[in-house]
Amino acid sequence: MKKCAVFIASFLCLLFISNGFAEQYTLDDLYAIALARSEKIKISEEDLYIAKKGKDKALSVMMPKISGLGSYTGYNDQKVSDTGSLVQPDEASNWSLRLDQSMSLSGREITAYKAARDNIKKSGFDLFAMKESYILSVTNAYYDVLKANRLVEIQKQNVDRLTKHRDAASVRLRVGEVTKTAVLRAEAELSGARSDLIKARNLLKYSKAVLKRVVGLEDEFEIVDTHTAGPTGLKDISEANGDPVIGKCPGLKIDCLIEMAIDERAELKSSSVQKDIARAQVTYTKGSFWPTLAVEGVFQQKKETPETSGLIRDNLYGGVRVVFPFFEGGLRVAEVQEAEAKKRQTDYAHSDLKKTVTVEVESSYLDFITQKGVLKSLEDQYVFAEDNYKAVSKQFDFGLAQSIDVMDANTLLVTAERQLIDALYRFQQAIVRLKKATGTLLASLGPKTPNVENAAKENGRK
Repeated sequence: MKKCAVFIASFLCLLFISNGFAEQYTLDDLYAIALARSEKIKISEEDLYIAKKGKDKALSVMMPKISGLGSYTGYNDQKVSDTGSLVQPDEASNWSLRLDQSMSLSGREITAYKAARDNIKKSGFDLFAMKESYILSVTNAYYDVLKANRLVEIQKQNVDRLTKHRDAASVRLRVGEVTKTAVLRAEAELSGARSDLIKARNLLKYSKAVLKRVVGLEDEFEIVDTHTAGPTGLKDISEANGDPVIGKCPGLKIDCLIEMAIDERAELKSSSVQKDIARAQVTYTKGSFWPTLAVEGVFQQKKETPETSGLIRDNLYGGVRVVFPFFEGGLRVAEVQEAEAKKRQTDYAHSDLKKTVTVEVESSYLDFITQKGVLKSLEDQYVFAEDNYKAVSKQFDFGLAQSIDVMDANTLLVTAERQLIDALYRFQQAIVRLKKATGTLLASLGPKTPNVENAAKENGRK
């Protein structure tokens, strides 16, 4: 009985330990998981698969069609002509094998095949763009969790500092060095700090729930902050987070970034392919004015019981038809004009998208420069706030400062910490947005990129 109890206790202990440790993920881990599990990515992958099947359909139009036919007919009686010959038997059966092939003399079937092949390229670029957009969503959710997590830590430290100050004020009250007002003020500040800690914890839970939904996680998890401060903590945070390397743009020149975006953005590549497809659609539609050539070949075999005099048992023949379309009420003219209008739409859309991408790069670049400058300024502000709090605390211990001075110094320190951490993660988000704007975000994942591309293989869509 003792052994059984020990076994159960050991099992429960192991179960508790296993549940106590949550899985830890870095940002790259979250990228790989999100791209493998995202429903939006899977939908885009299915669009690529459908585009491939569209090419197969376009190819099938250029292949000959082979069909078979079999029939049986039973008659109620025989029919005899005036000359005495049998013209209707009791039963008859026949089967045939037929080959048909039709082709427009304009070659519009070949044009349609090329357009279907281009549509595969377009779907591939759309999938790439969808992955980059989803990576950006994961990044934002990831940094929201990091900010919420660091906010909880800051509020905990704030509660600890205020608790020590409240205790120190209580001690000085007992010896008559301060009035009760100082203790009451410390209690009020401590109560507010505890309330802020509760809010911060709830915000962390909400941020993790959002990240869990975006990435597709199921179990409890913890994230690893790979963007940390320097060796001396928050005092050299700007030095520990330097400028990124984006493509082949040394020094992050804005003109170079815009040129890179125009060359690398998957949305622009997709729009360019869409222009080619629209141009091919115009050519395809104009092909309806050309004649259509149709070729057919048939092998036929008949059986009758009893056999009639005019029975042909086996027959093999072929034929060629040329169809000239002359008038159909203006349908073809309207279709050509519609295709040309759609082509003009794609030209306008491509030009507009190029302008939008340019503005997006400029906006992301300016945001990056702004966040970089803000990060350095807030770092200096934090250093001042930390030194100020330490000095005021020591002055309060020696009776050279009042309780309200400590409260003000603590509020300044908490605000500086929160602003600095927020600026750090905003700076990192600005880097990711700049990479997304230049079309280099997915490529910047480095060794993780092959794993990302294998996401489609897991669905058997390759």
